[in-house]
Amino acid sequence: MPRLVIIPRTLSDNATDTVRGIGLAALAYMMLSIGDAAAKSVVLSAGVAWAILWRGLFGAAAVFAVTASRRQAGGWRRIVPVRWKMVFLRAALASFSTVSWYLSWRHMLLADTYALGFTAPLIMTLLAIPMLGEAIRWRRMLSTLLGFCGVLVMLRPGGEMWNQALPLLMAGIVAMASTRILARQLSRTETPECQAFWMMTSHVITGVLLMFILPVGPVGGFALWAALVFLGVSSGLAHCVFTMAYGLAPVSALAPYEYTMLIWGGAAGFVLFREVPSWSTLAGAAIVAAAGLYNLHRERVRRLEEGAVAVARAASVEETVASCS
Repeated sequence: MPRLVIIPRTLSDNATDTVRGIGLAALAYMMLSIGDAAAKSVVLSAGVAWAILWRGLFGAAAVFAVTASRRQAGGWRRIVPVRWKMVFLRAALASFSTVSWYLSWRHMLLADTYALGFTAPLIMTLLAIPMLGEAIRWRRMLSTLLGFCGVLVMLRPGGEMWNQALPLLMAGIVAMASTRILARQLSRTETPECQAFWMMTSHVITGVLLMFILPVGPVGGFALWAALVFLGVSSGLAHCVFTMAYGLAPVSALAPYEYTMLIWGGAAGFVLFREVPSWSTLAGAAIVAAAGLYNLHRERVRRLEEGAVAVARAASVEETVASCS
């Protein structure tokens, strides 16, 4: 069977694709948030290793089944990586991020971890400097620093959120921010199905390894297996949608929609676990979100200014050519 040829695509940055990307990202965040609620229930009963293992197995199976059914688009060959080192790096970082979040849920509320996760867009702003070669201007630097002050409001040094899970969770959030940028870079050559499939496969390997060092609780019961199936299938398909979104729209346009996870995650945490976030969590999250939204505003202003300069230069060139002729 001939190999599927992926033609490198130019990353788009136009209004139509950006709107489509935003819609897909919002859908993916909703699916991931609801799946996280199922994951926490599994983590609390059967353990972290079991949740990660079966999330990956069911997720990879779902992605492969959907991909294989699309024969006209290339079928299963769409999951074959082109830049396999970067694909596997992103998958490994995603697995580490998942482990950090799942372990933190034994000590923290679902909404609290999401609120801390709001720092991901700010971290992405900083990581874009070495990874994408972007320059950060003083306004964005100040707003980013303000956002991290919001983290201190949430944590209230010495408060309940200041526990042994916090350093691992923050490391996982940095890894998660890196995967967001890598998803944008890889979308030039890799299909969404490829990125999602190998991410889920990495979870299977991680889950197997963790079973040697972390305890596994009771694994029977219809409710637990139903939660595992839902977690795996929703995660696999959500990451397909997610990587598709990052292929359509710039990182800066999609990053603020990470904040919608607090709505879905907070609601799920209250309904399933009777979790109520504290005032400091909500206040700190509002500060972080405001900083992230301001960064988005400055990015849009910068692009408008650059567009105006480009139009002015083009008009000047046309006038010069016309005068010479």
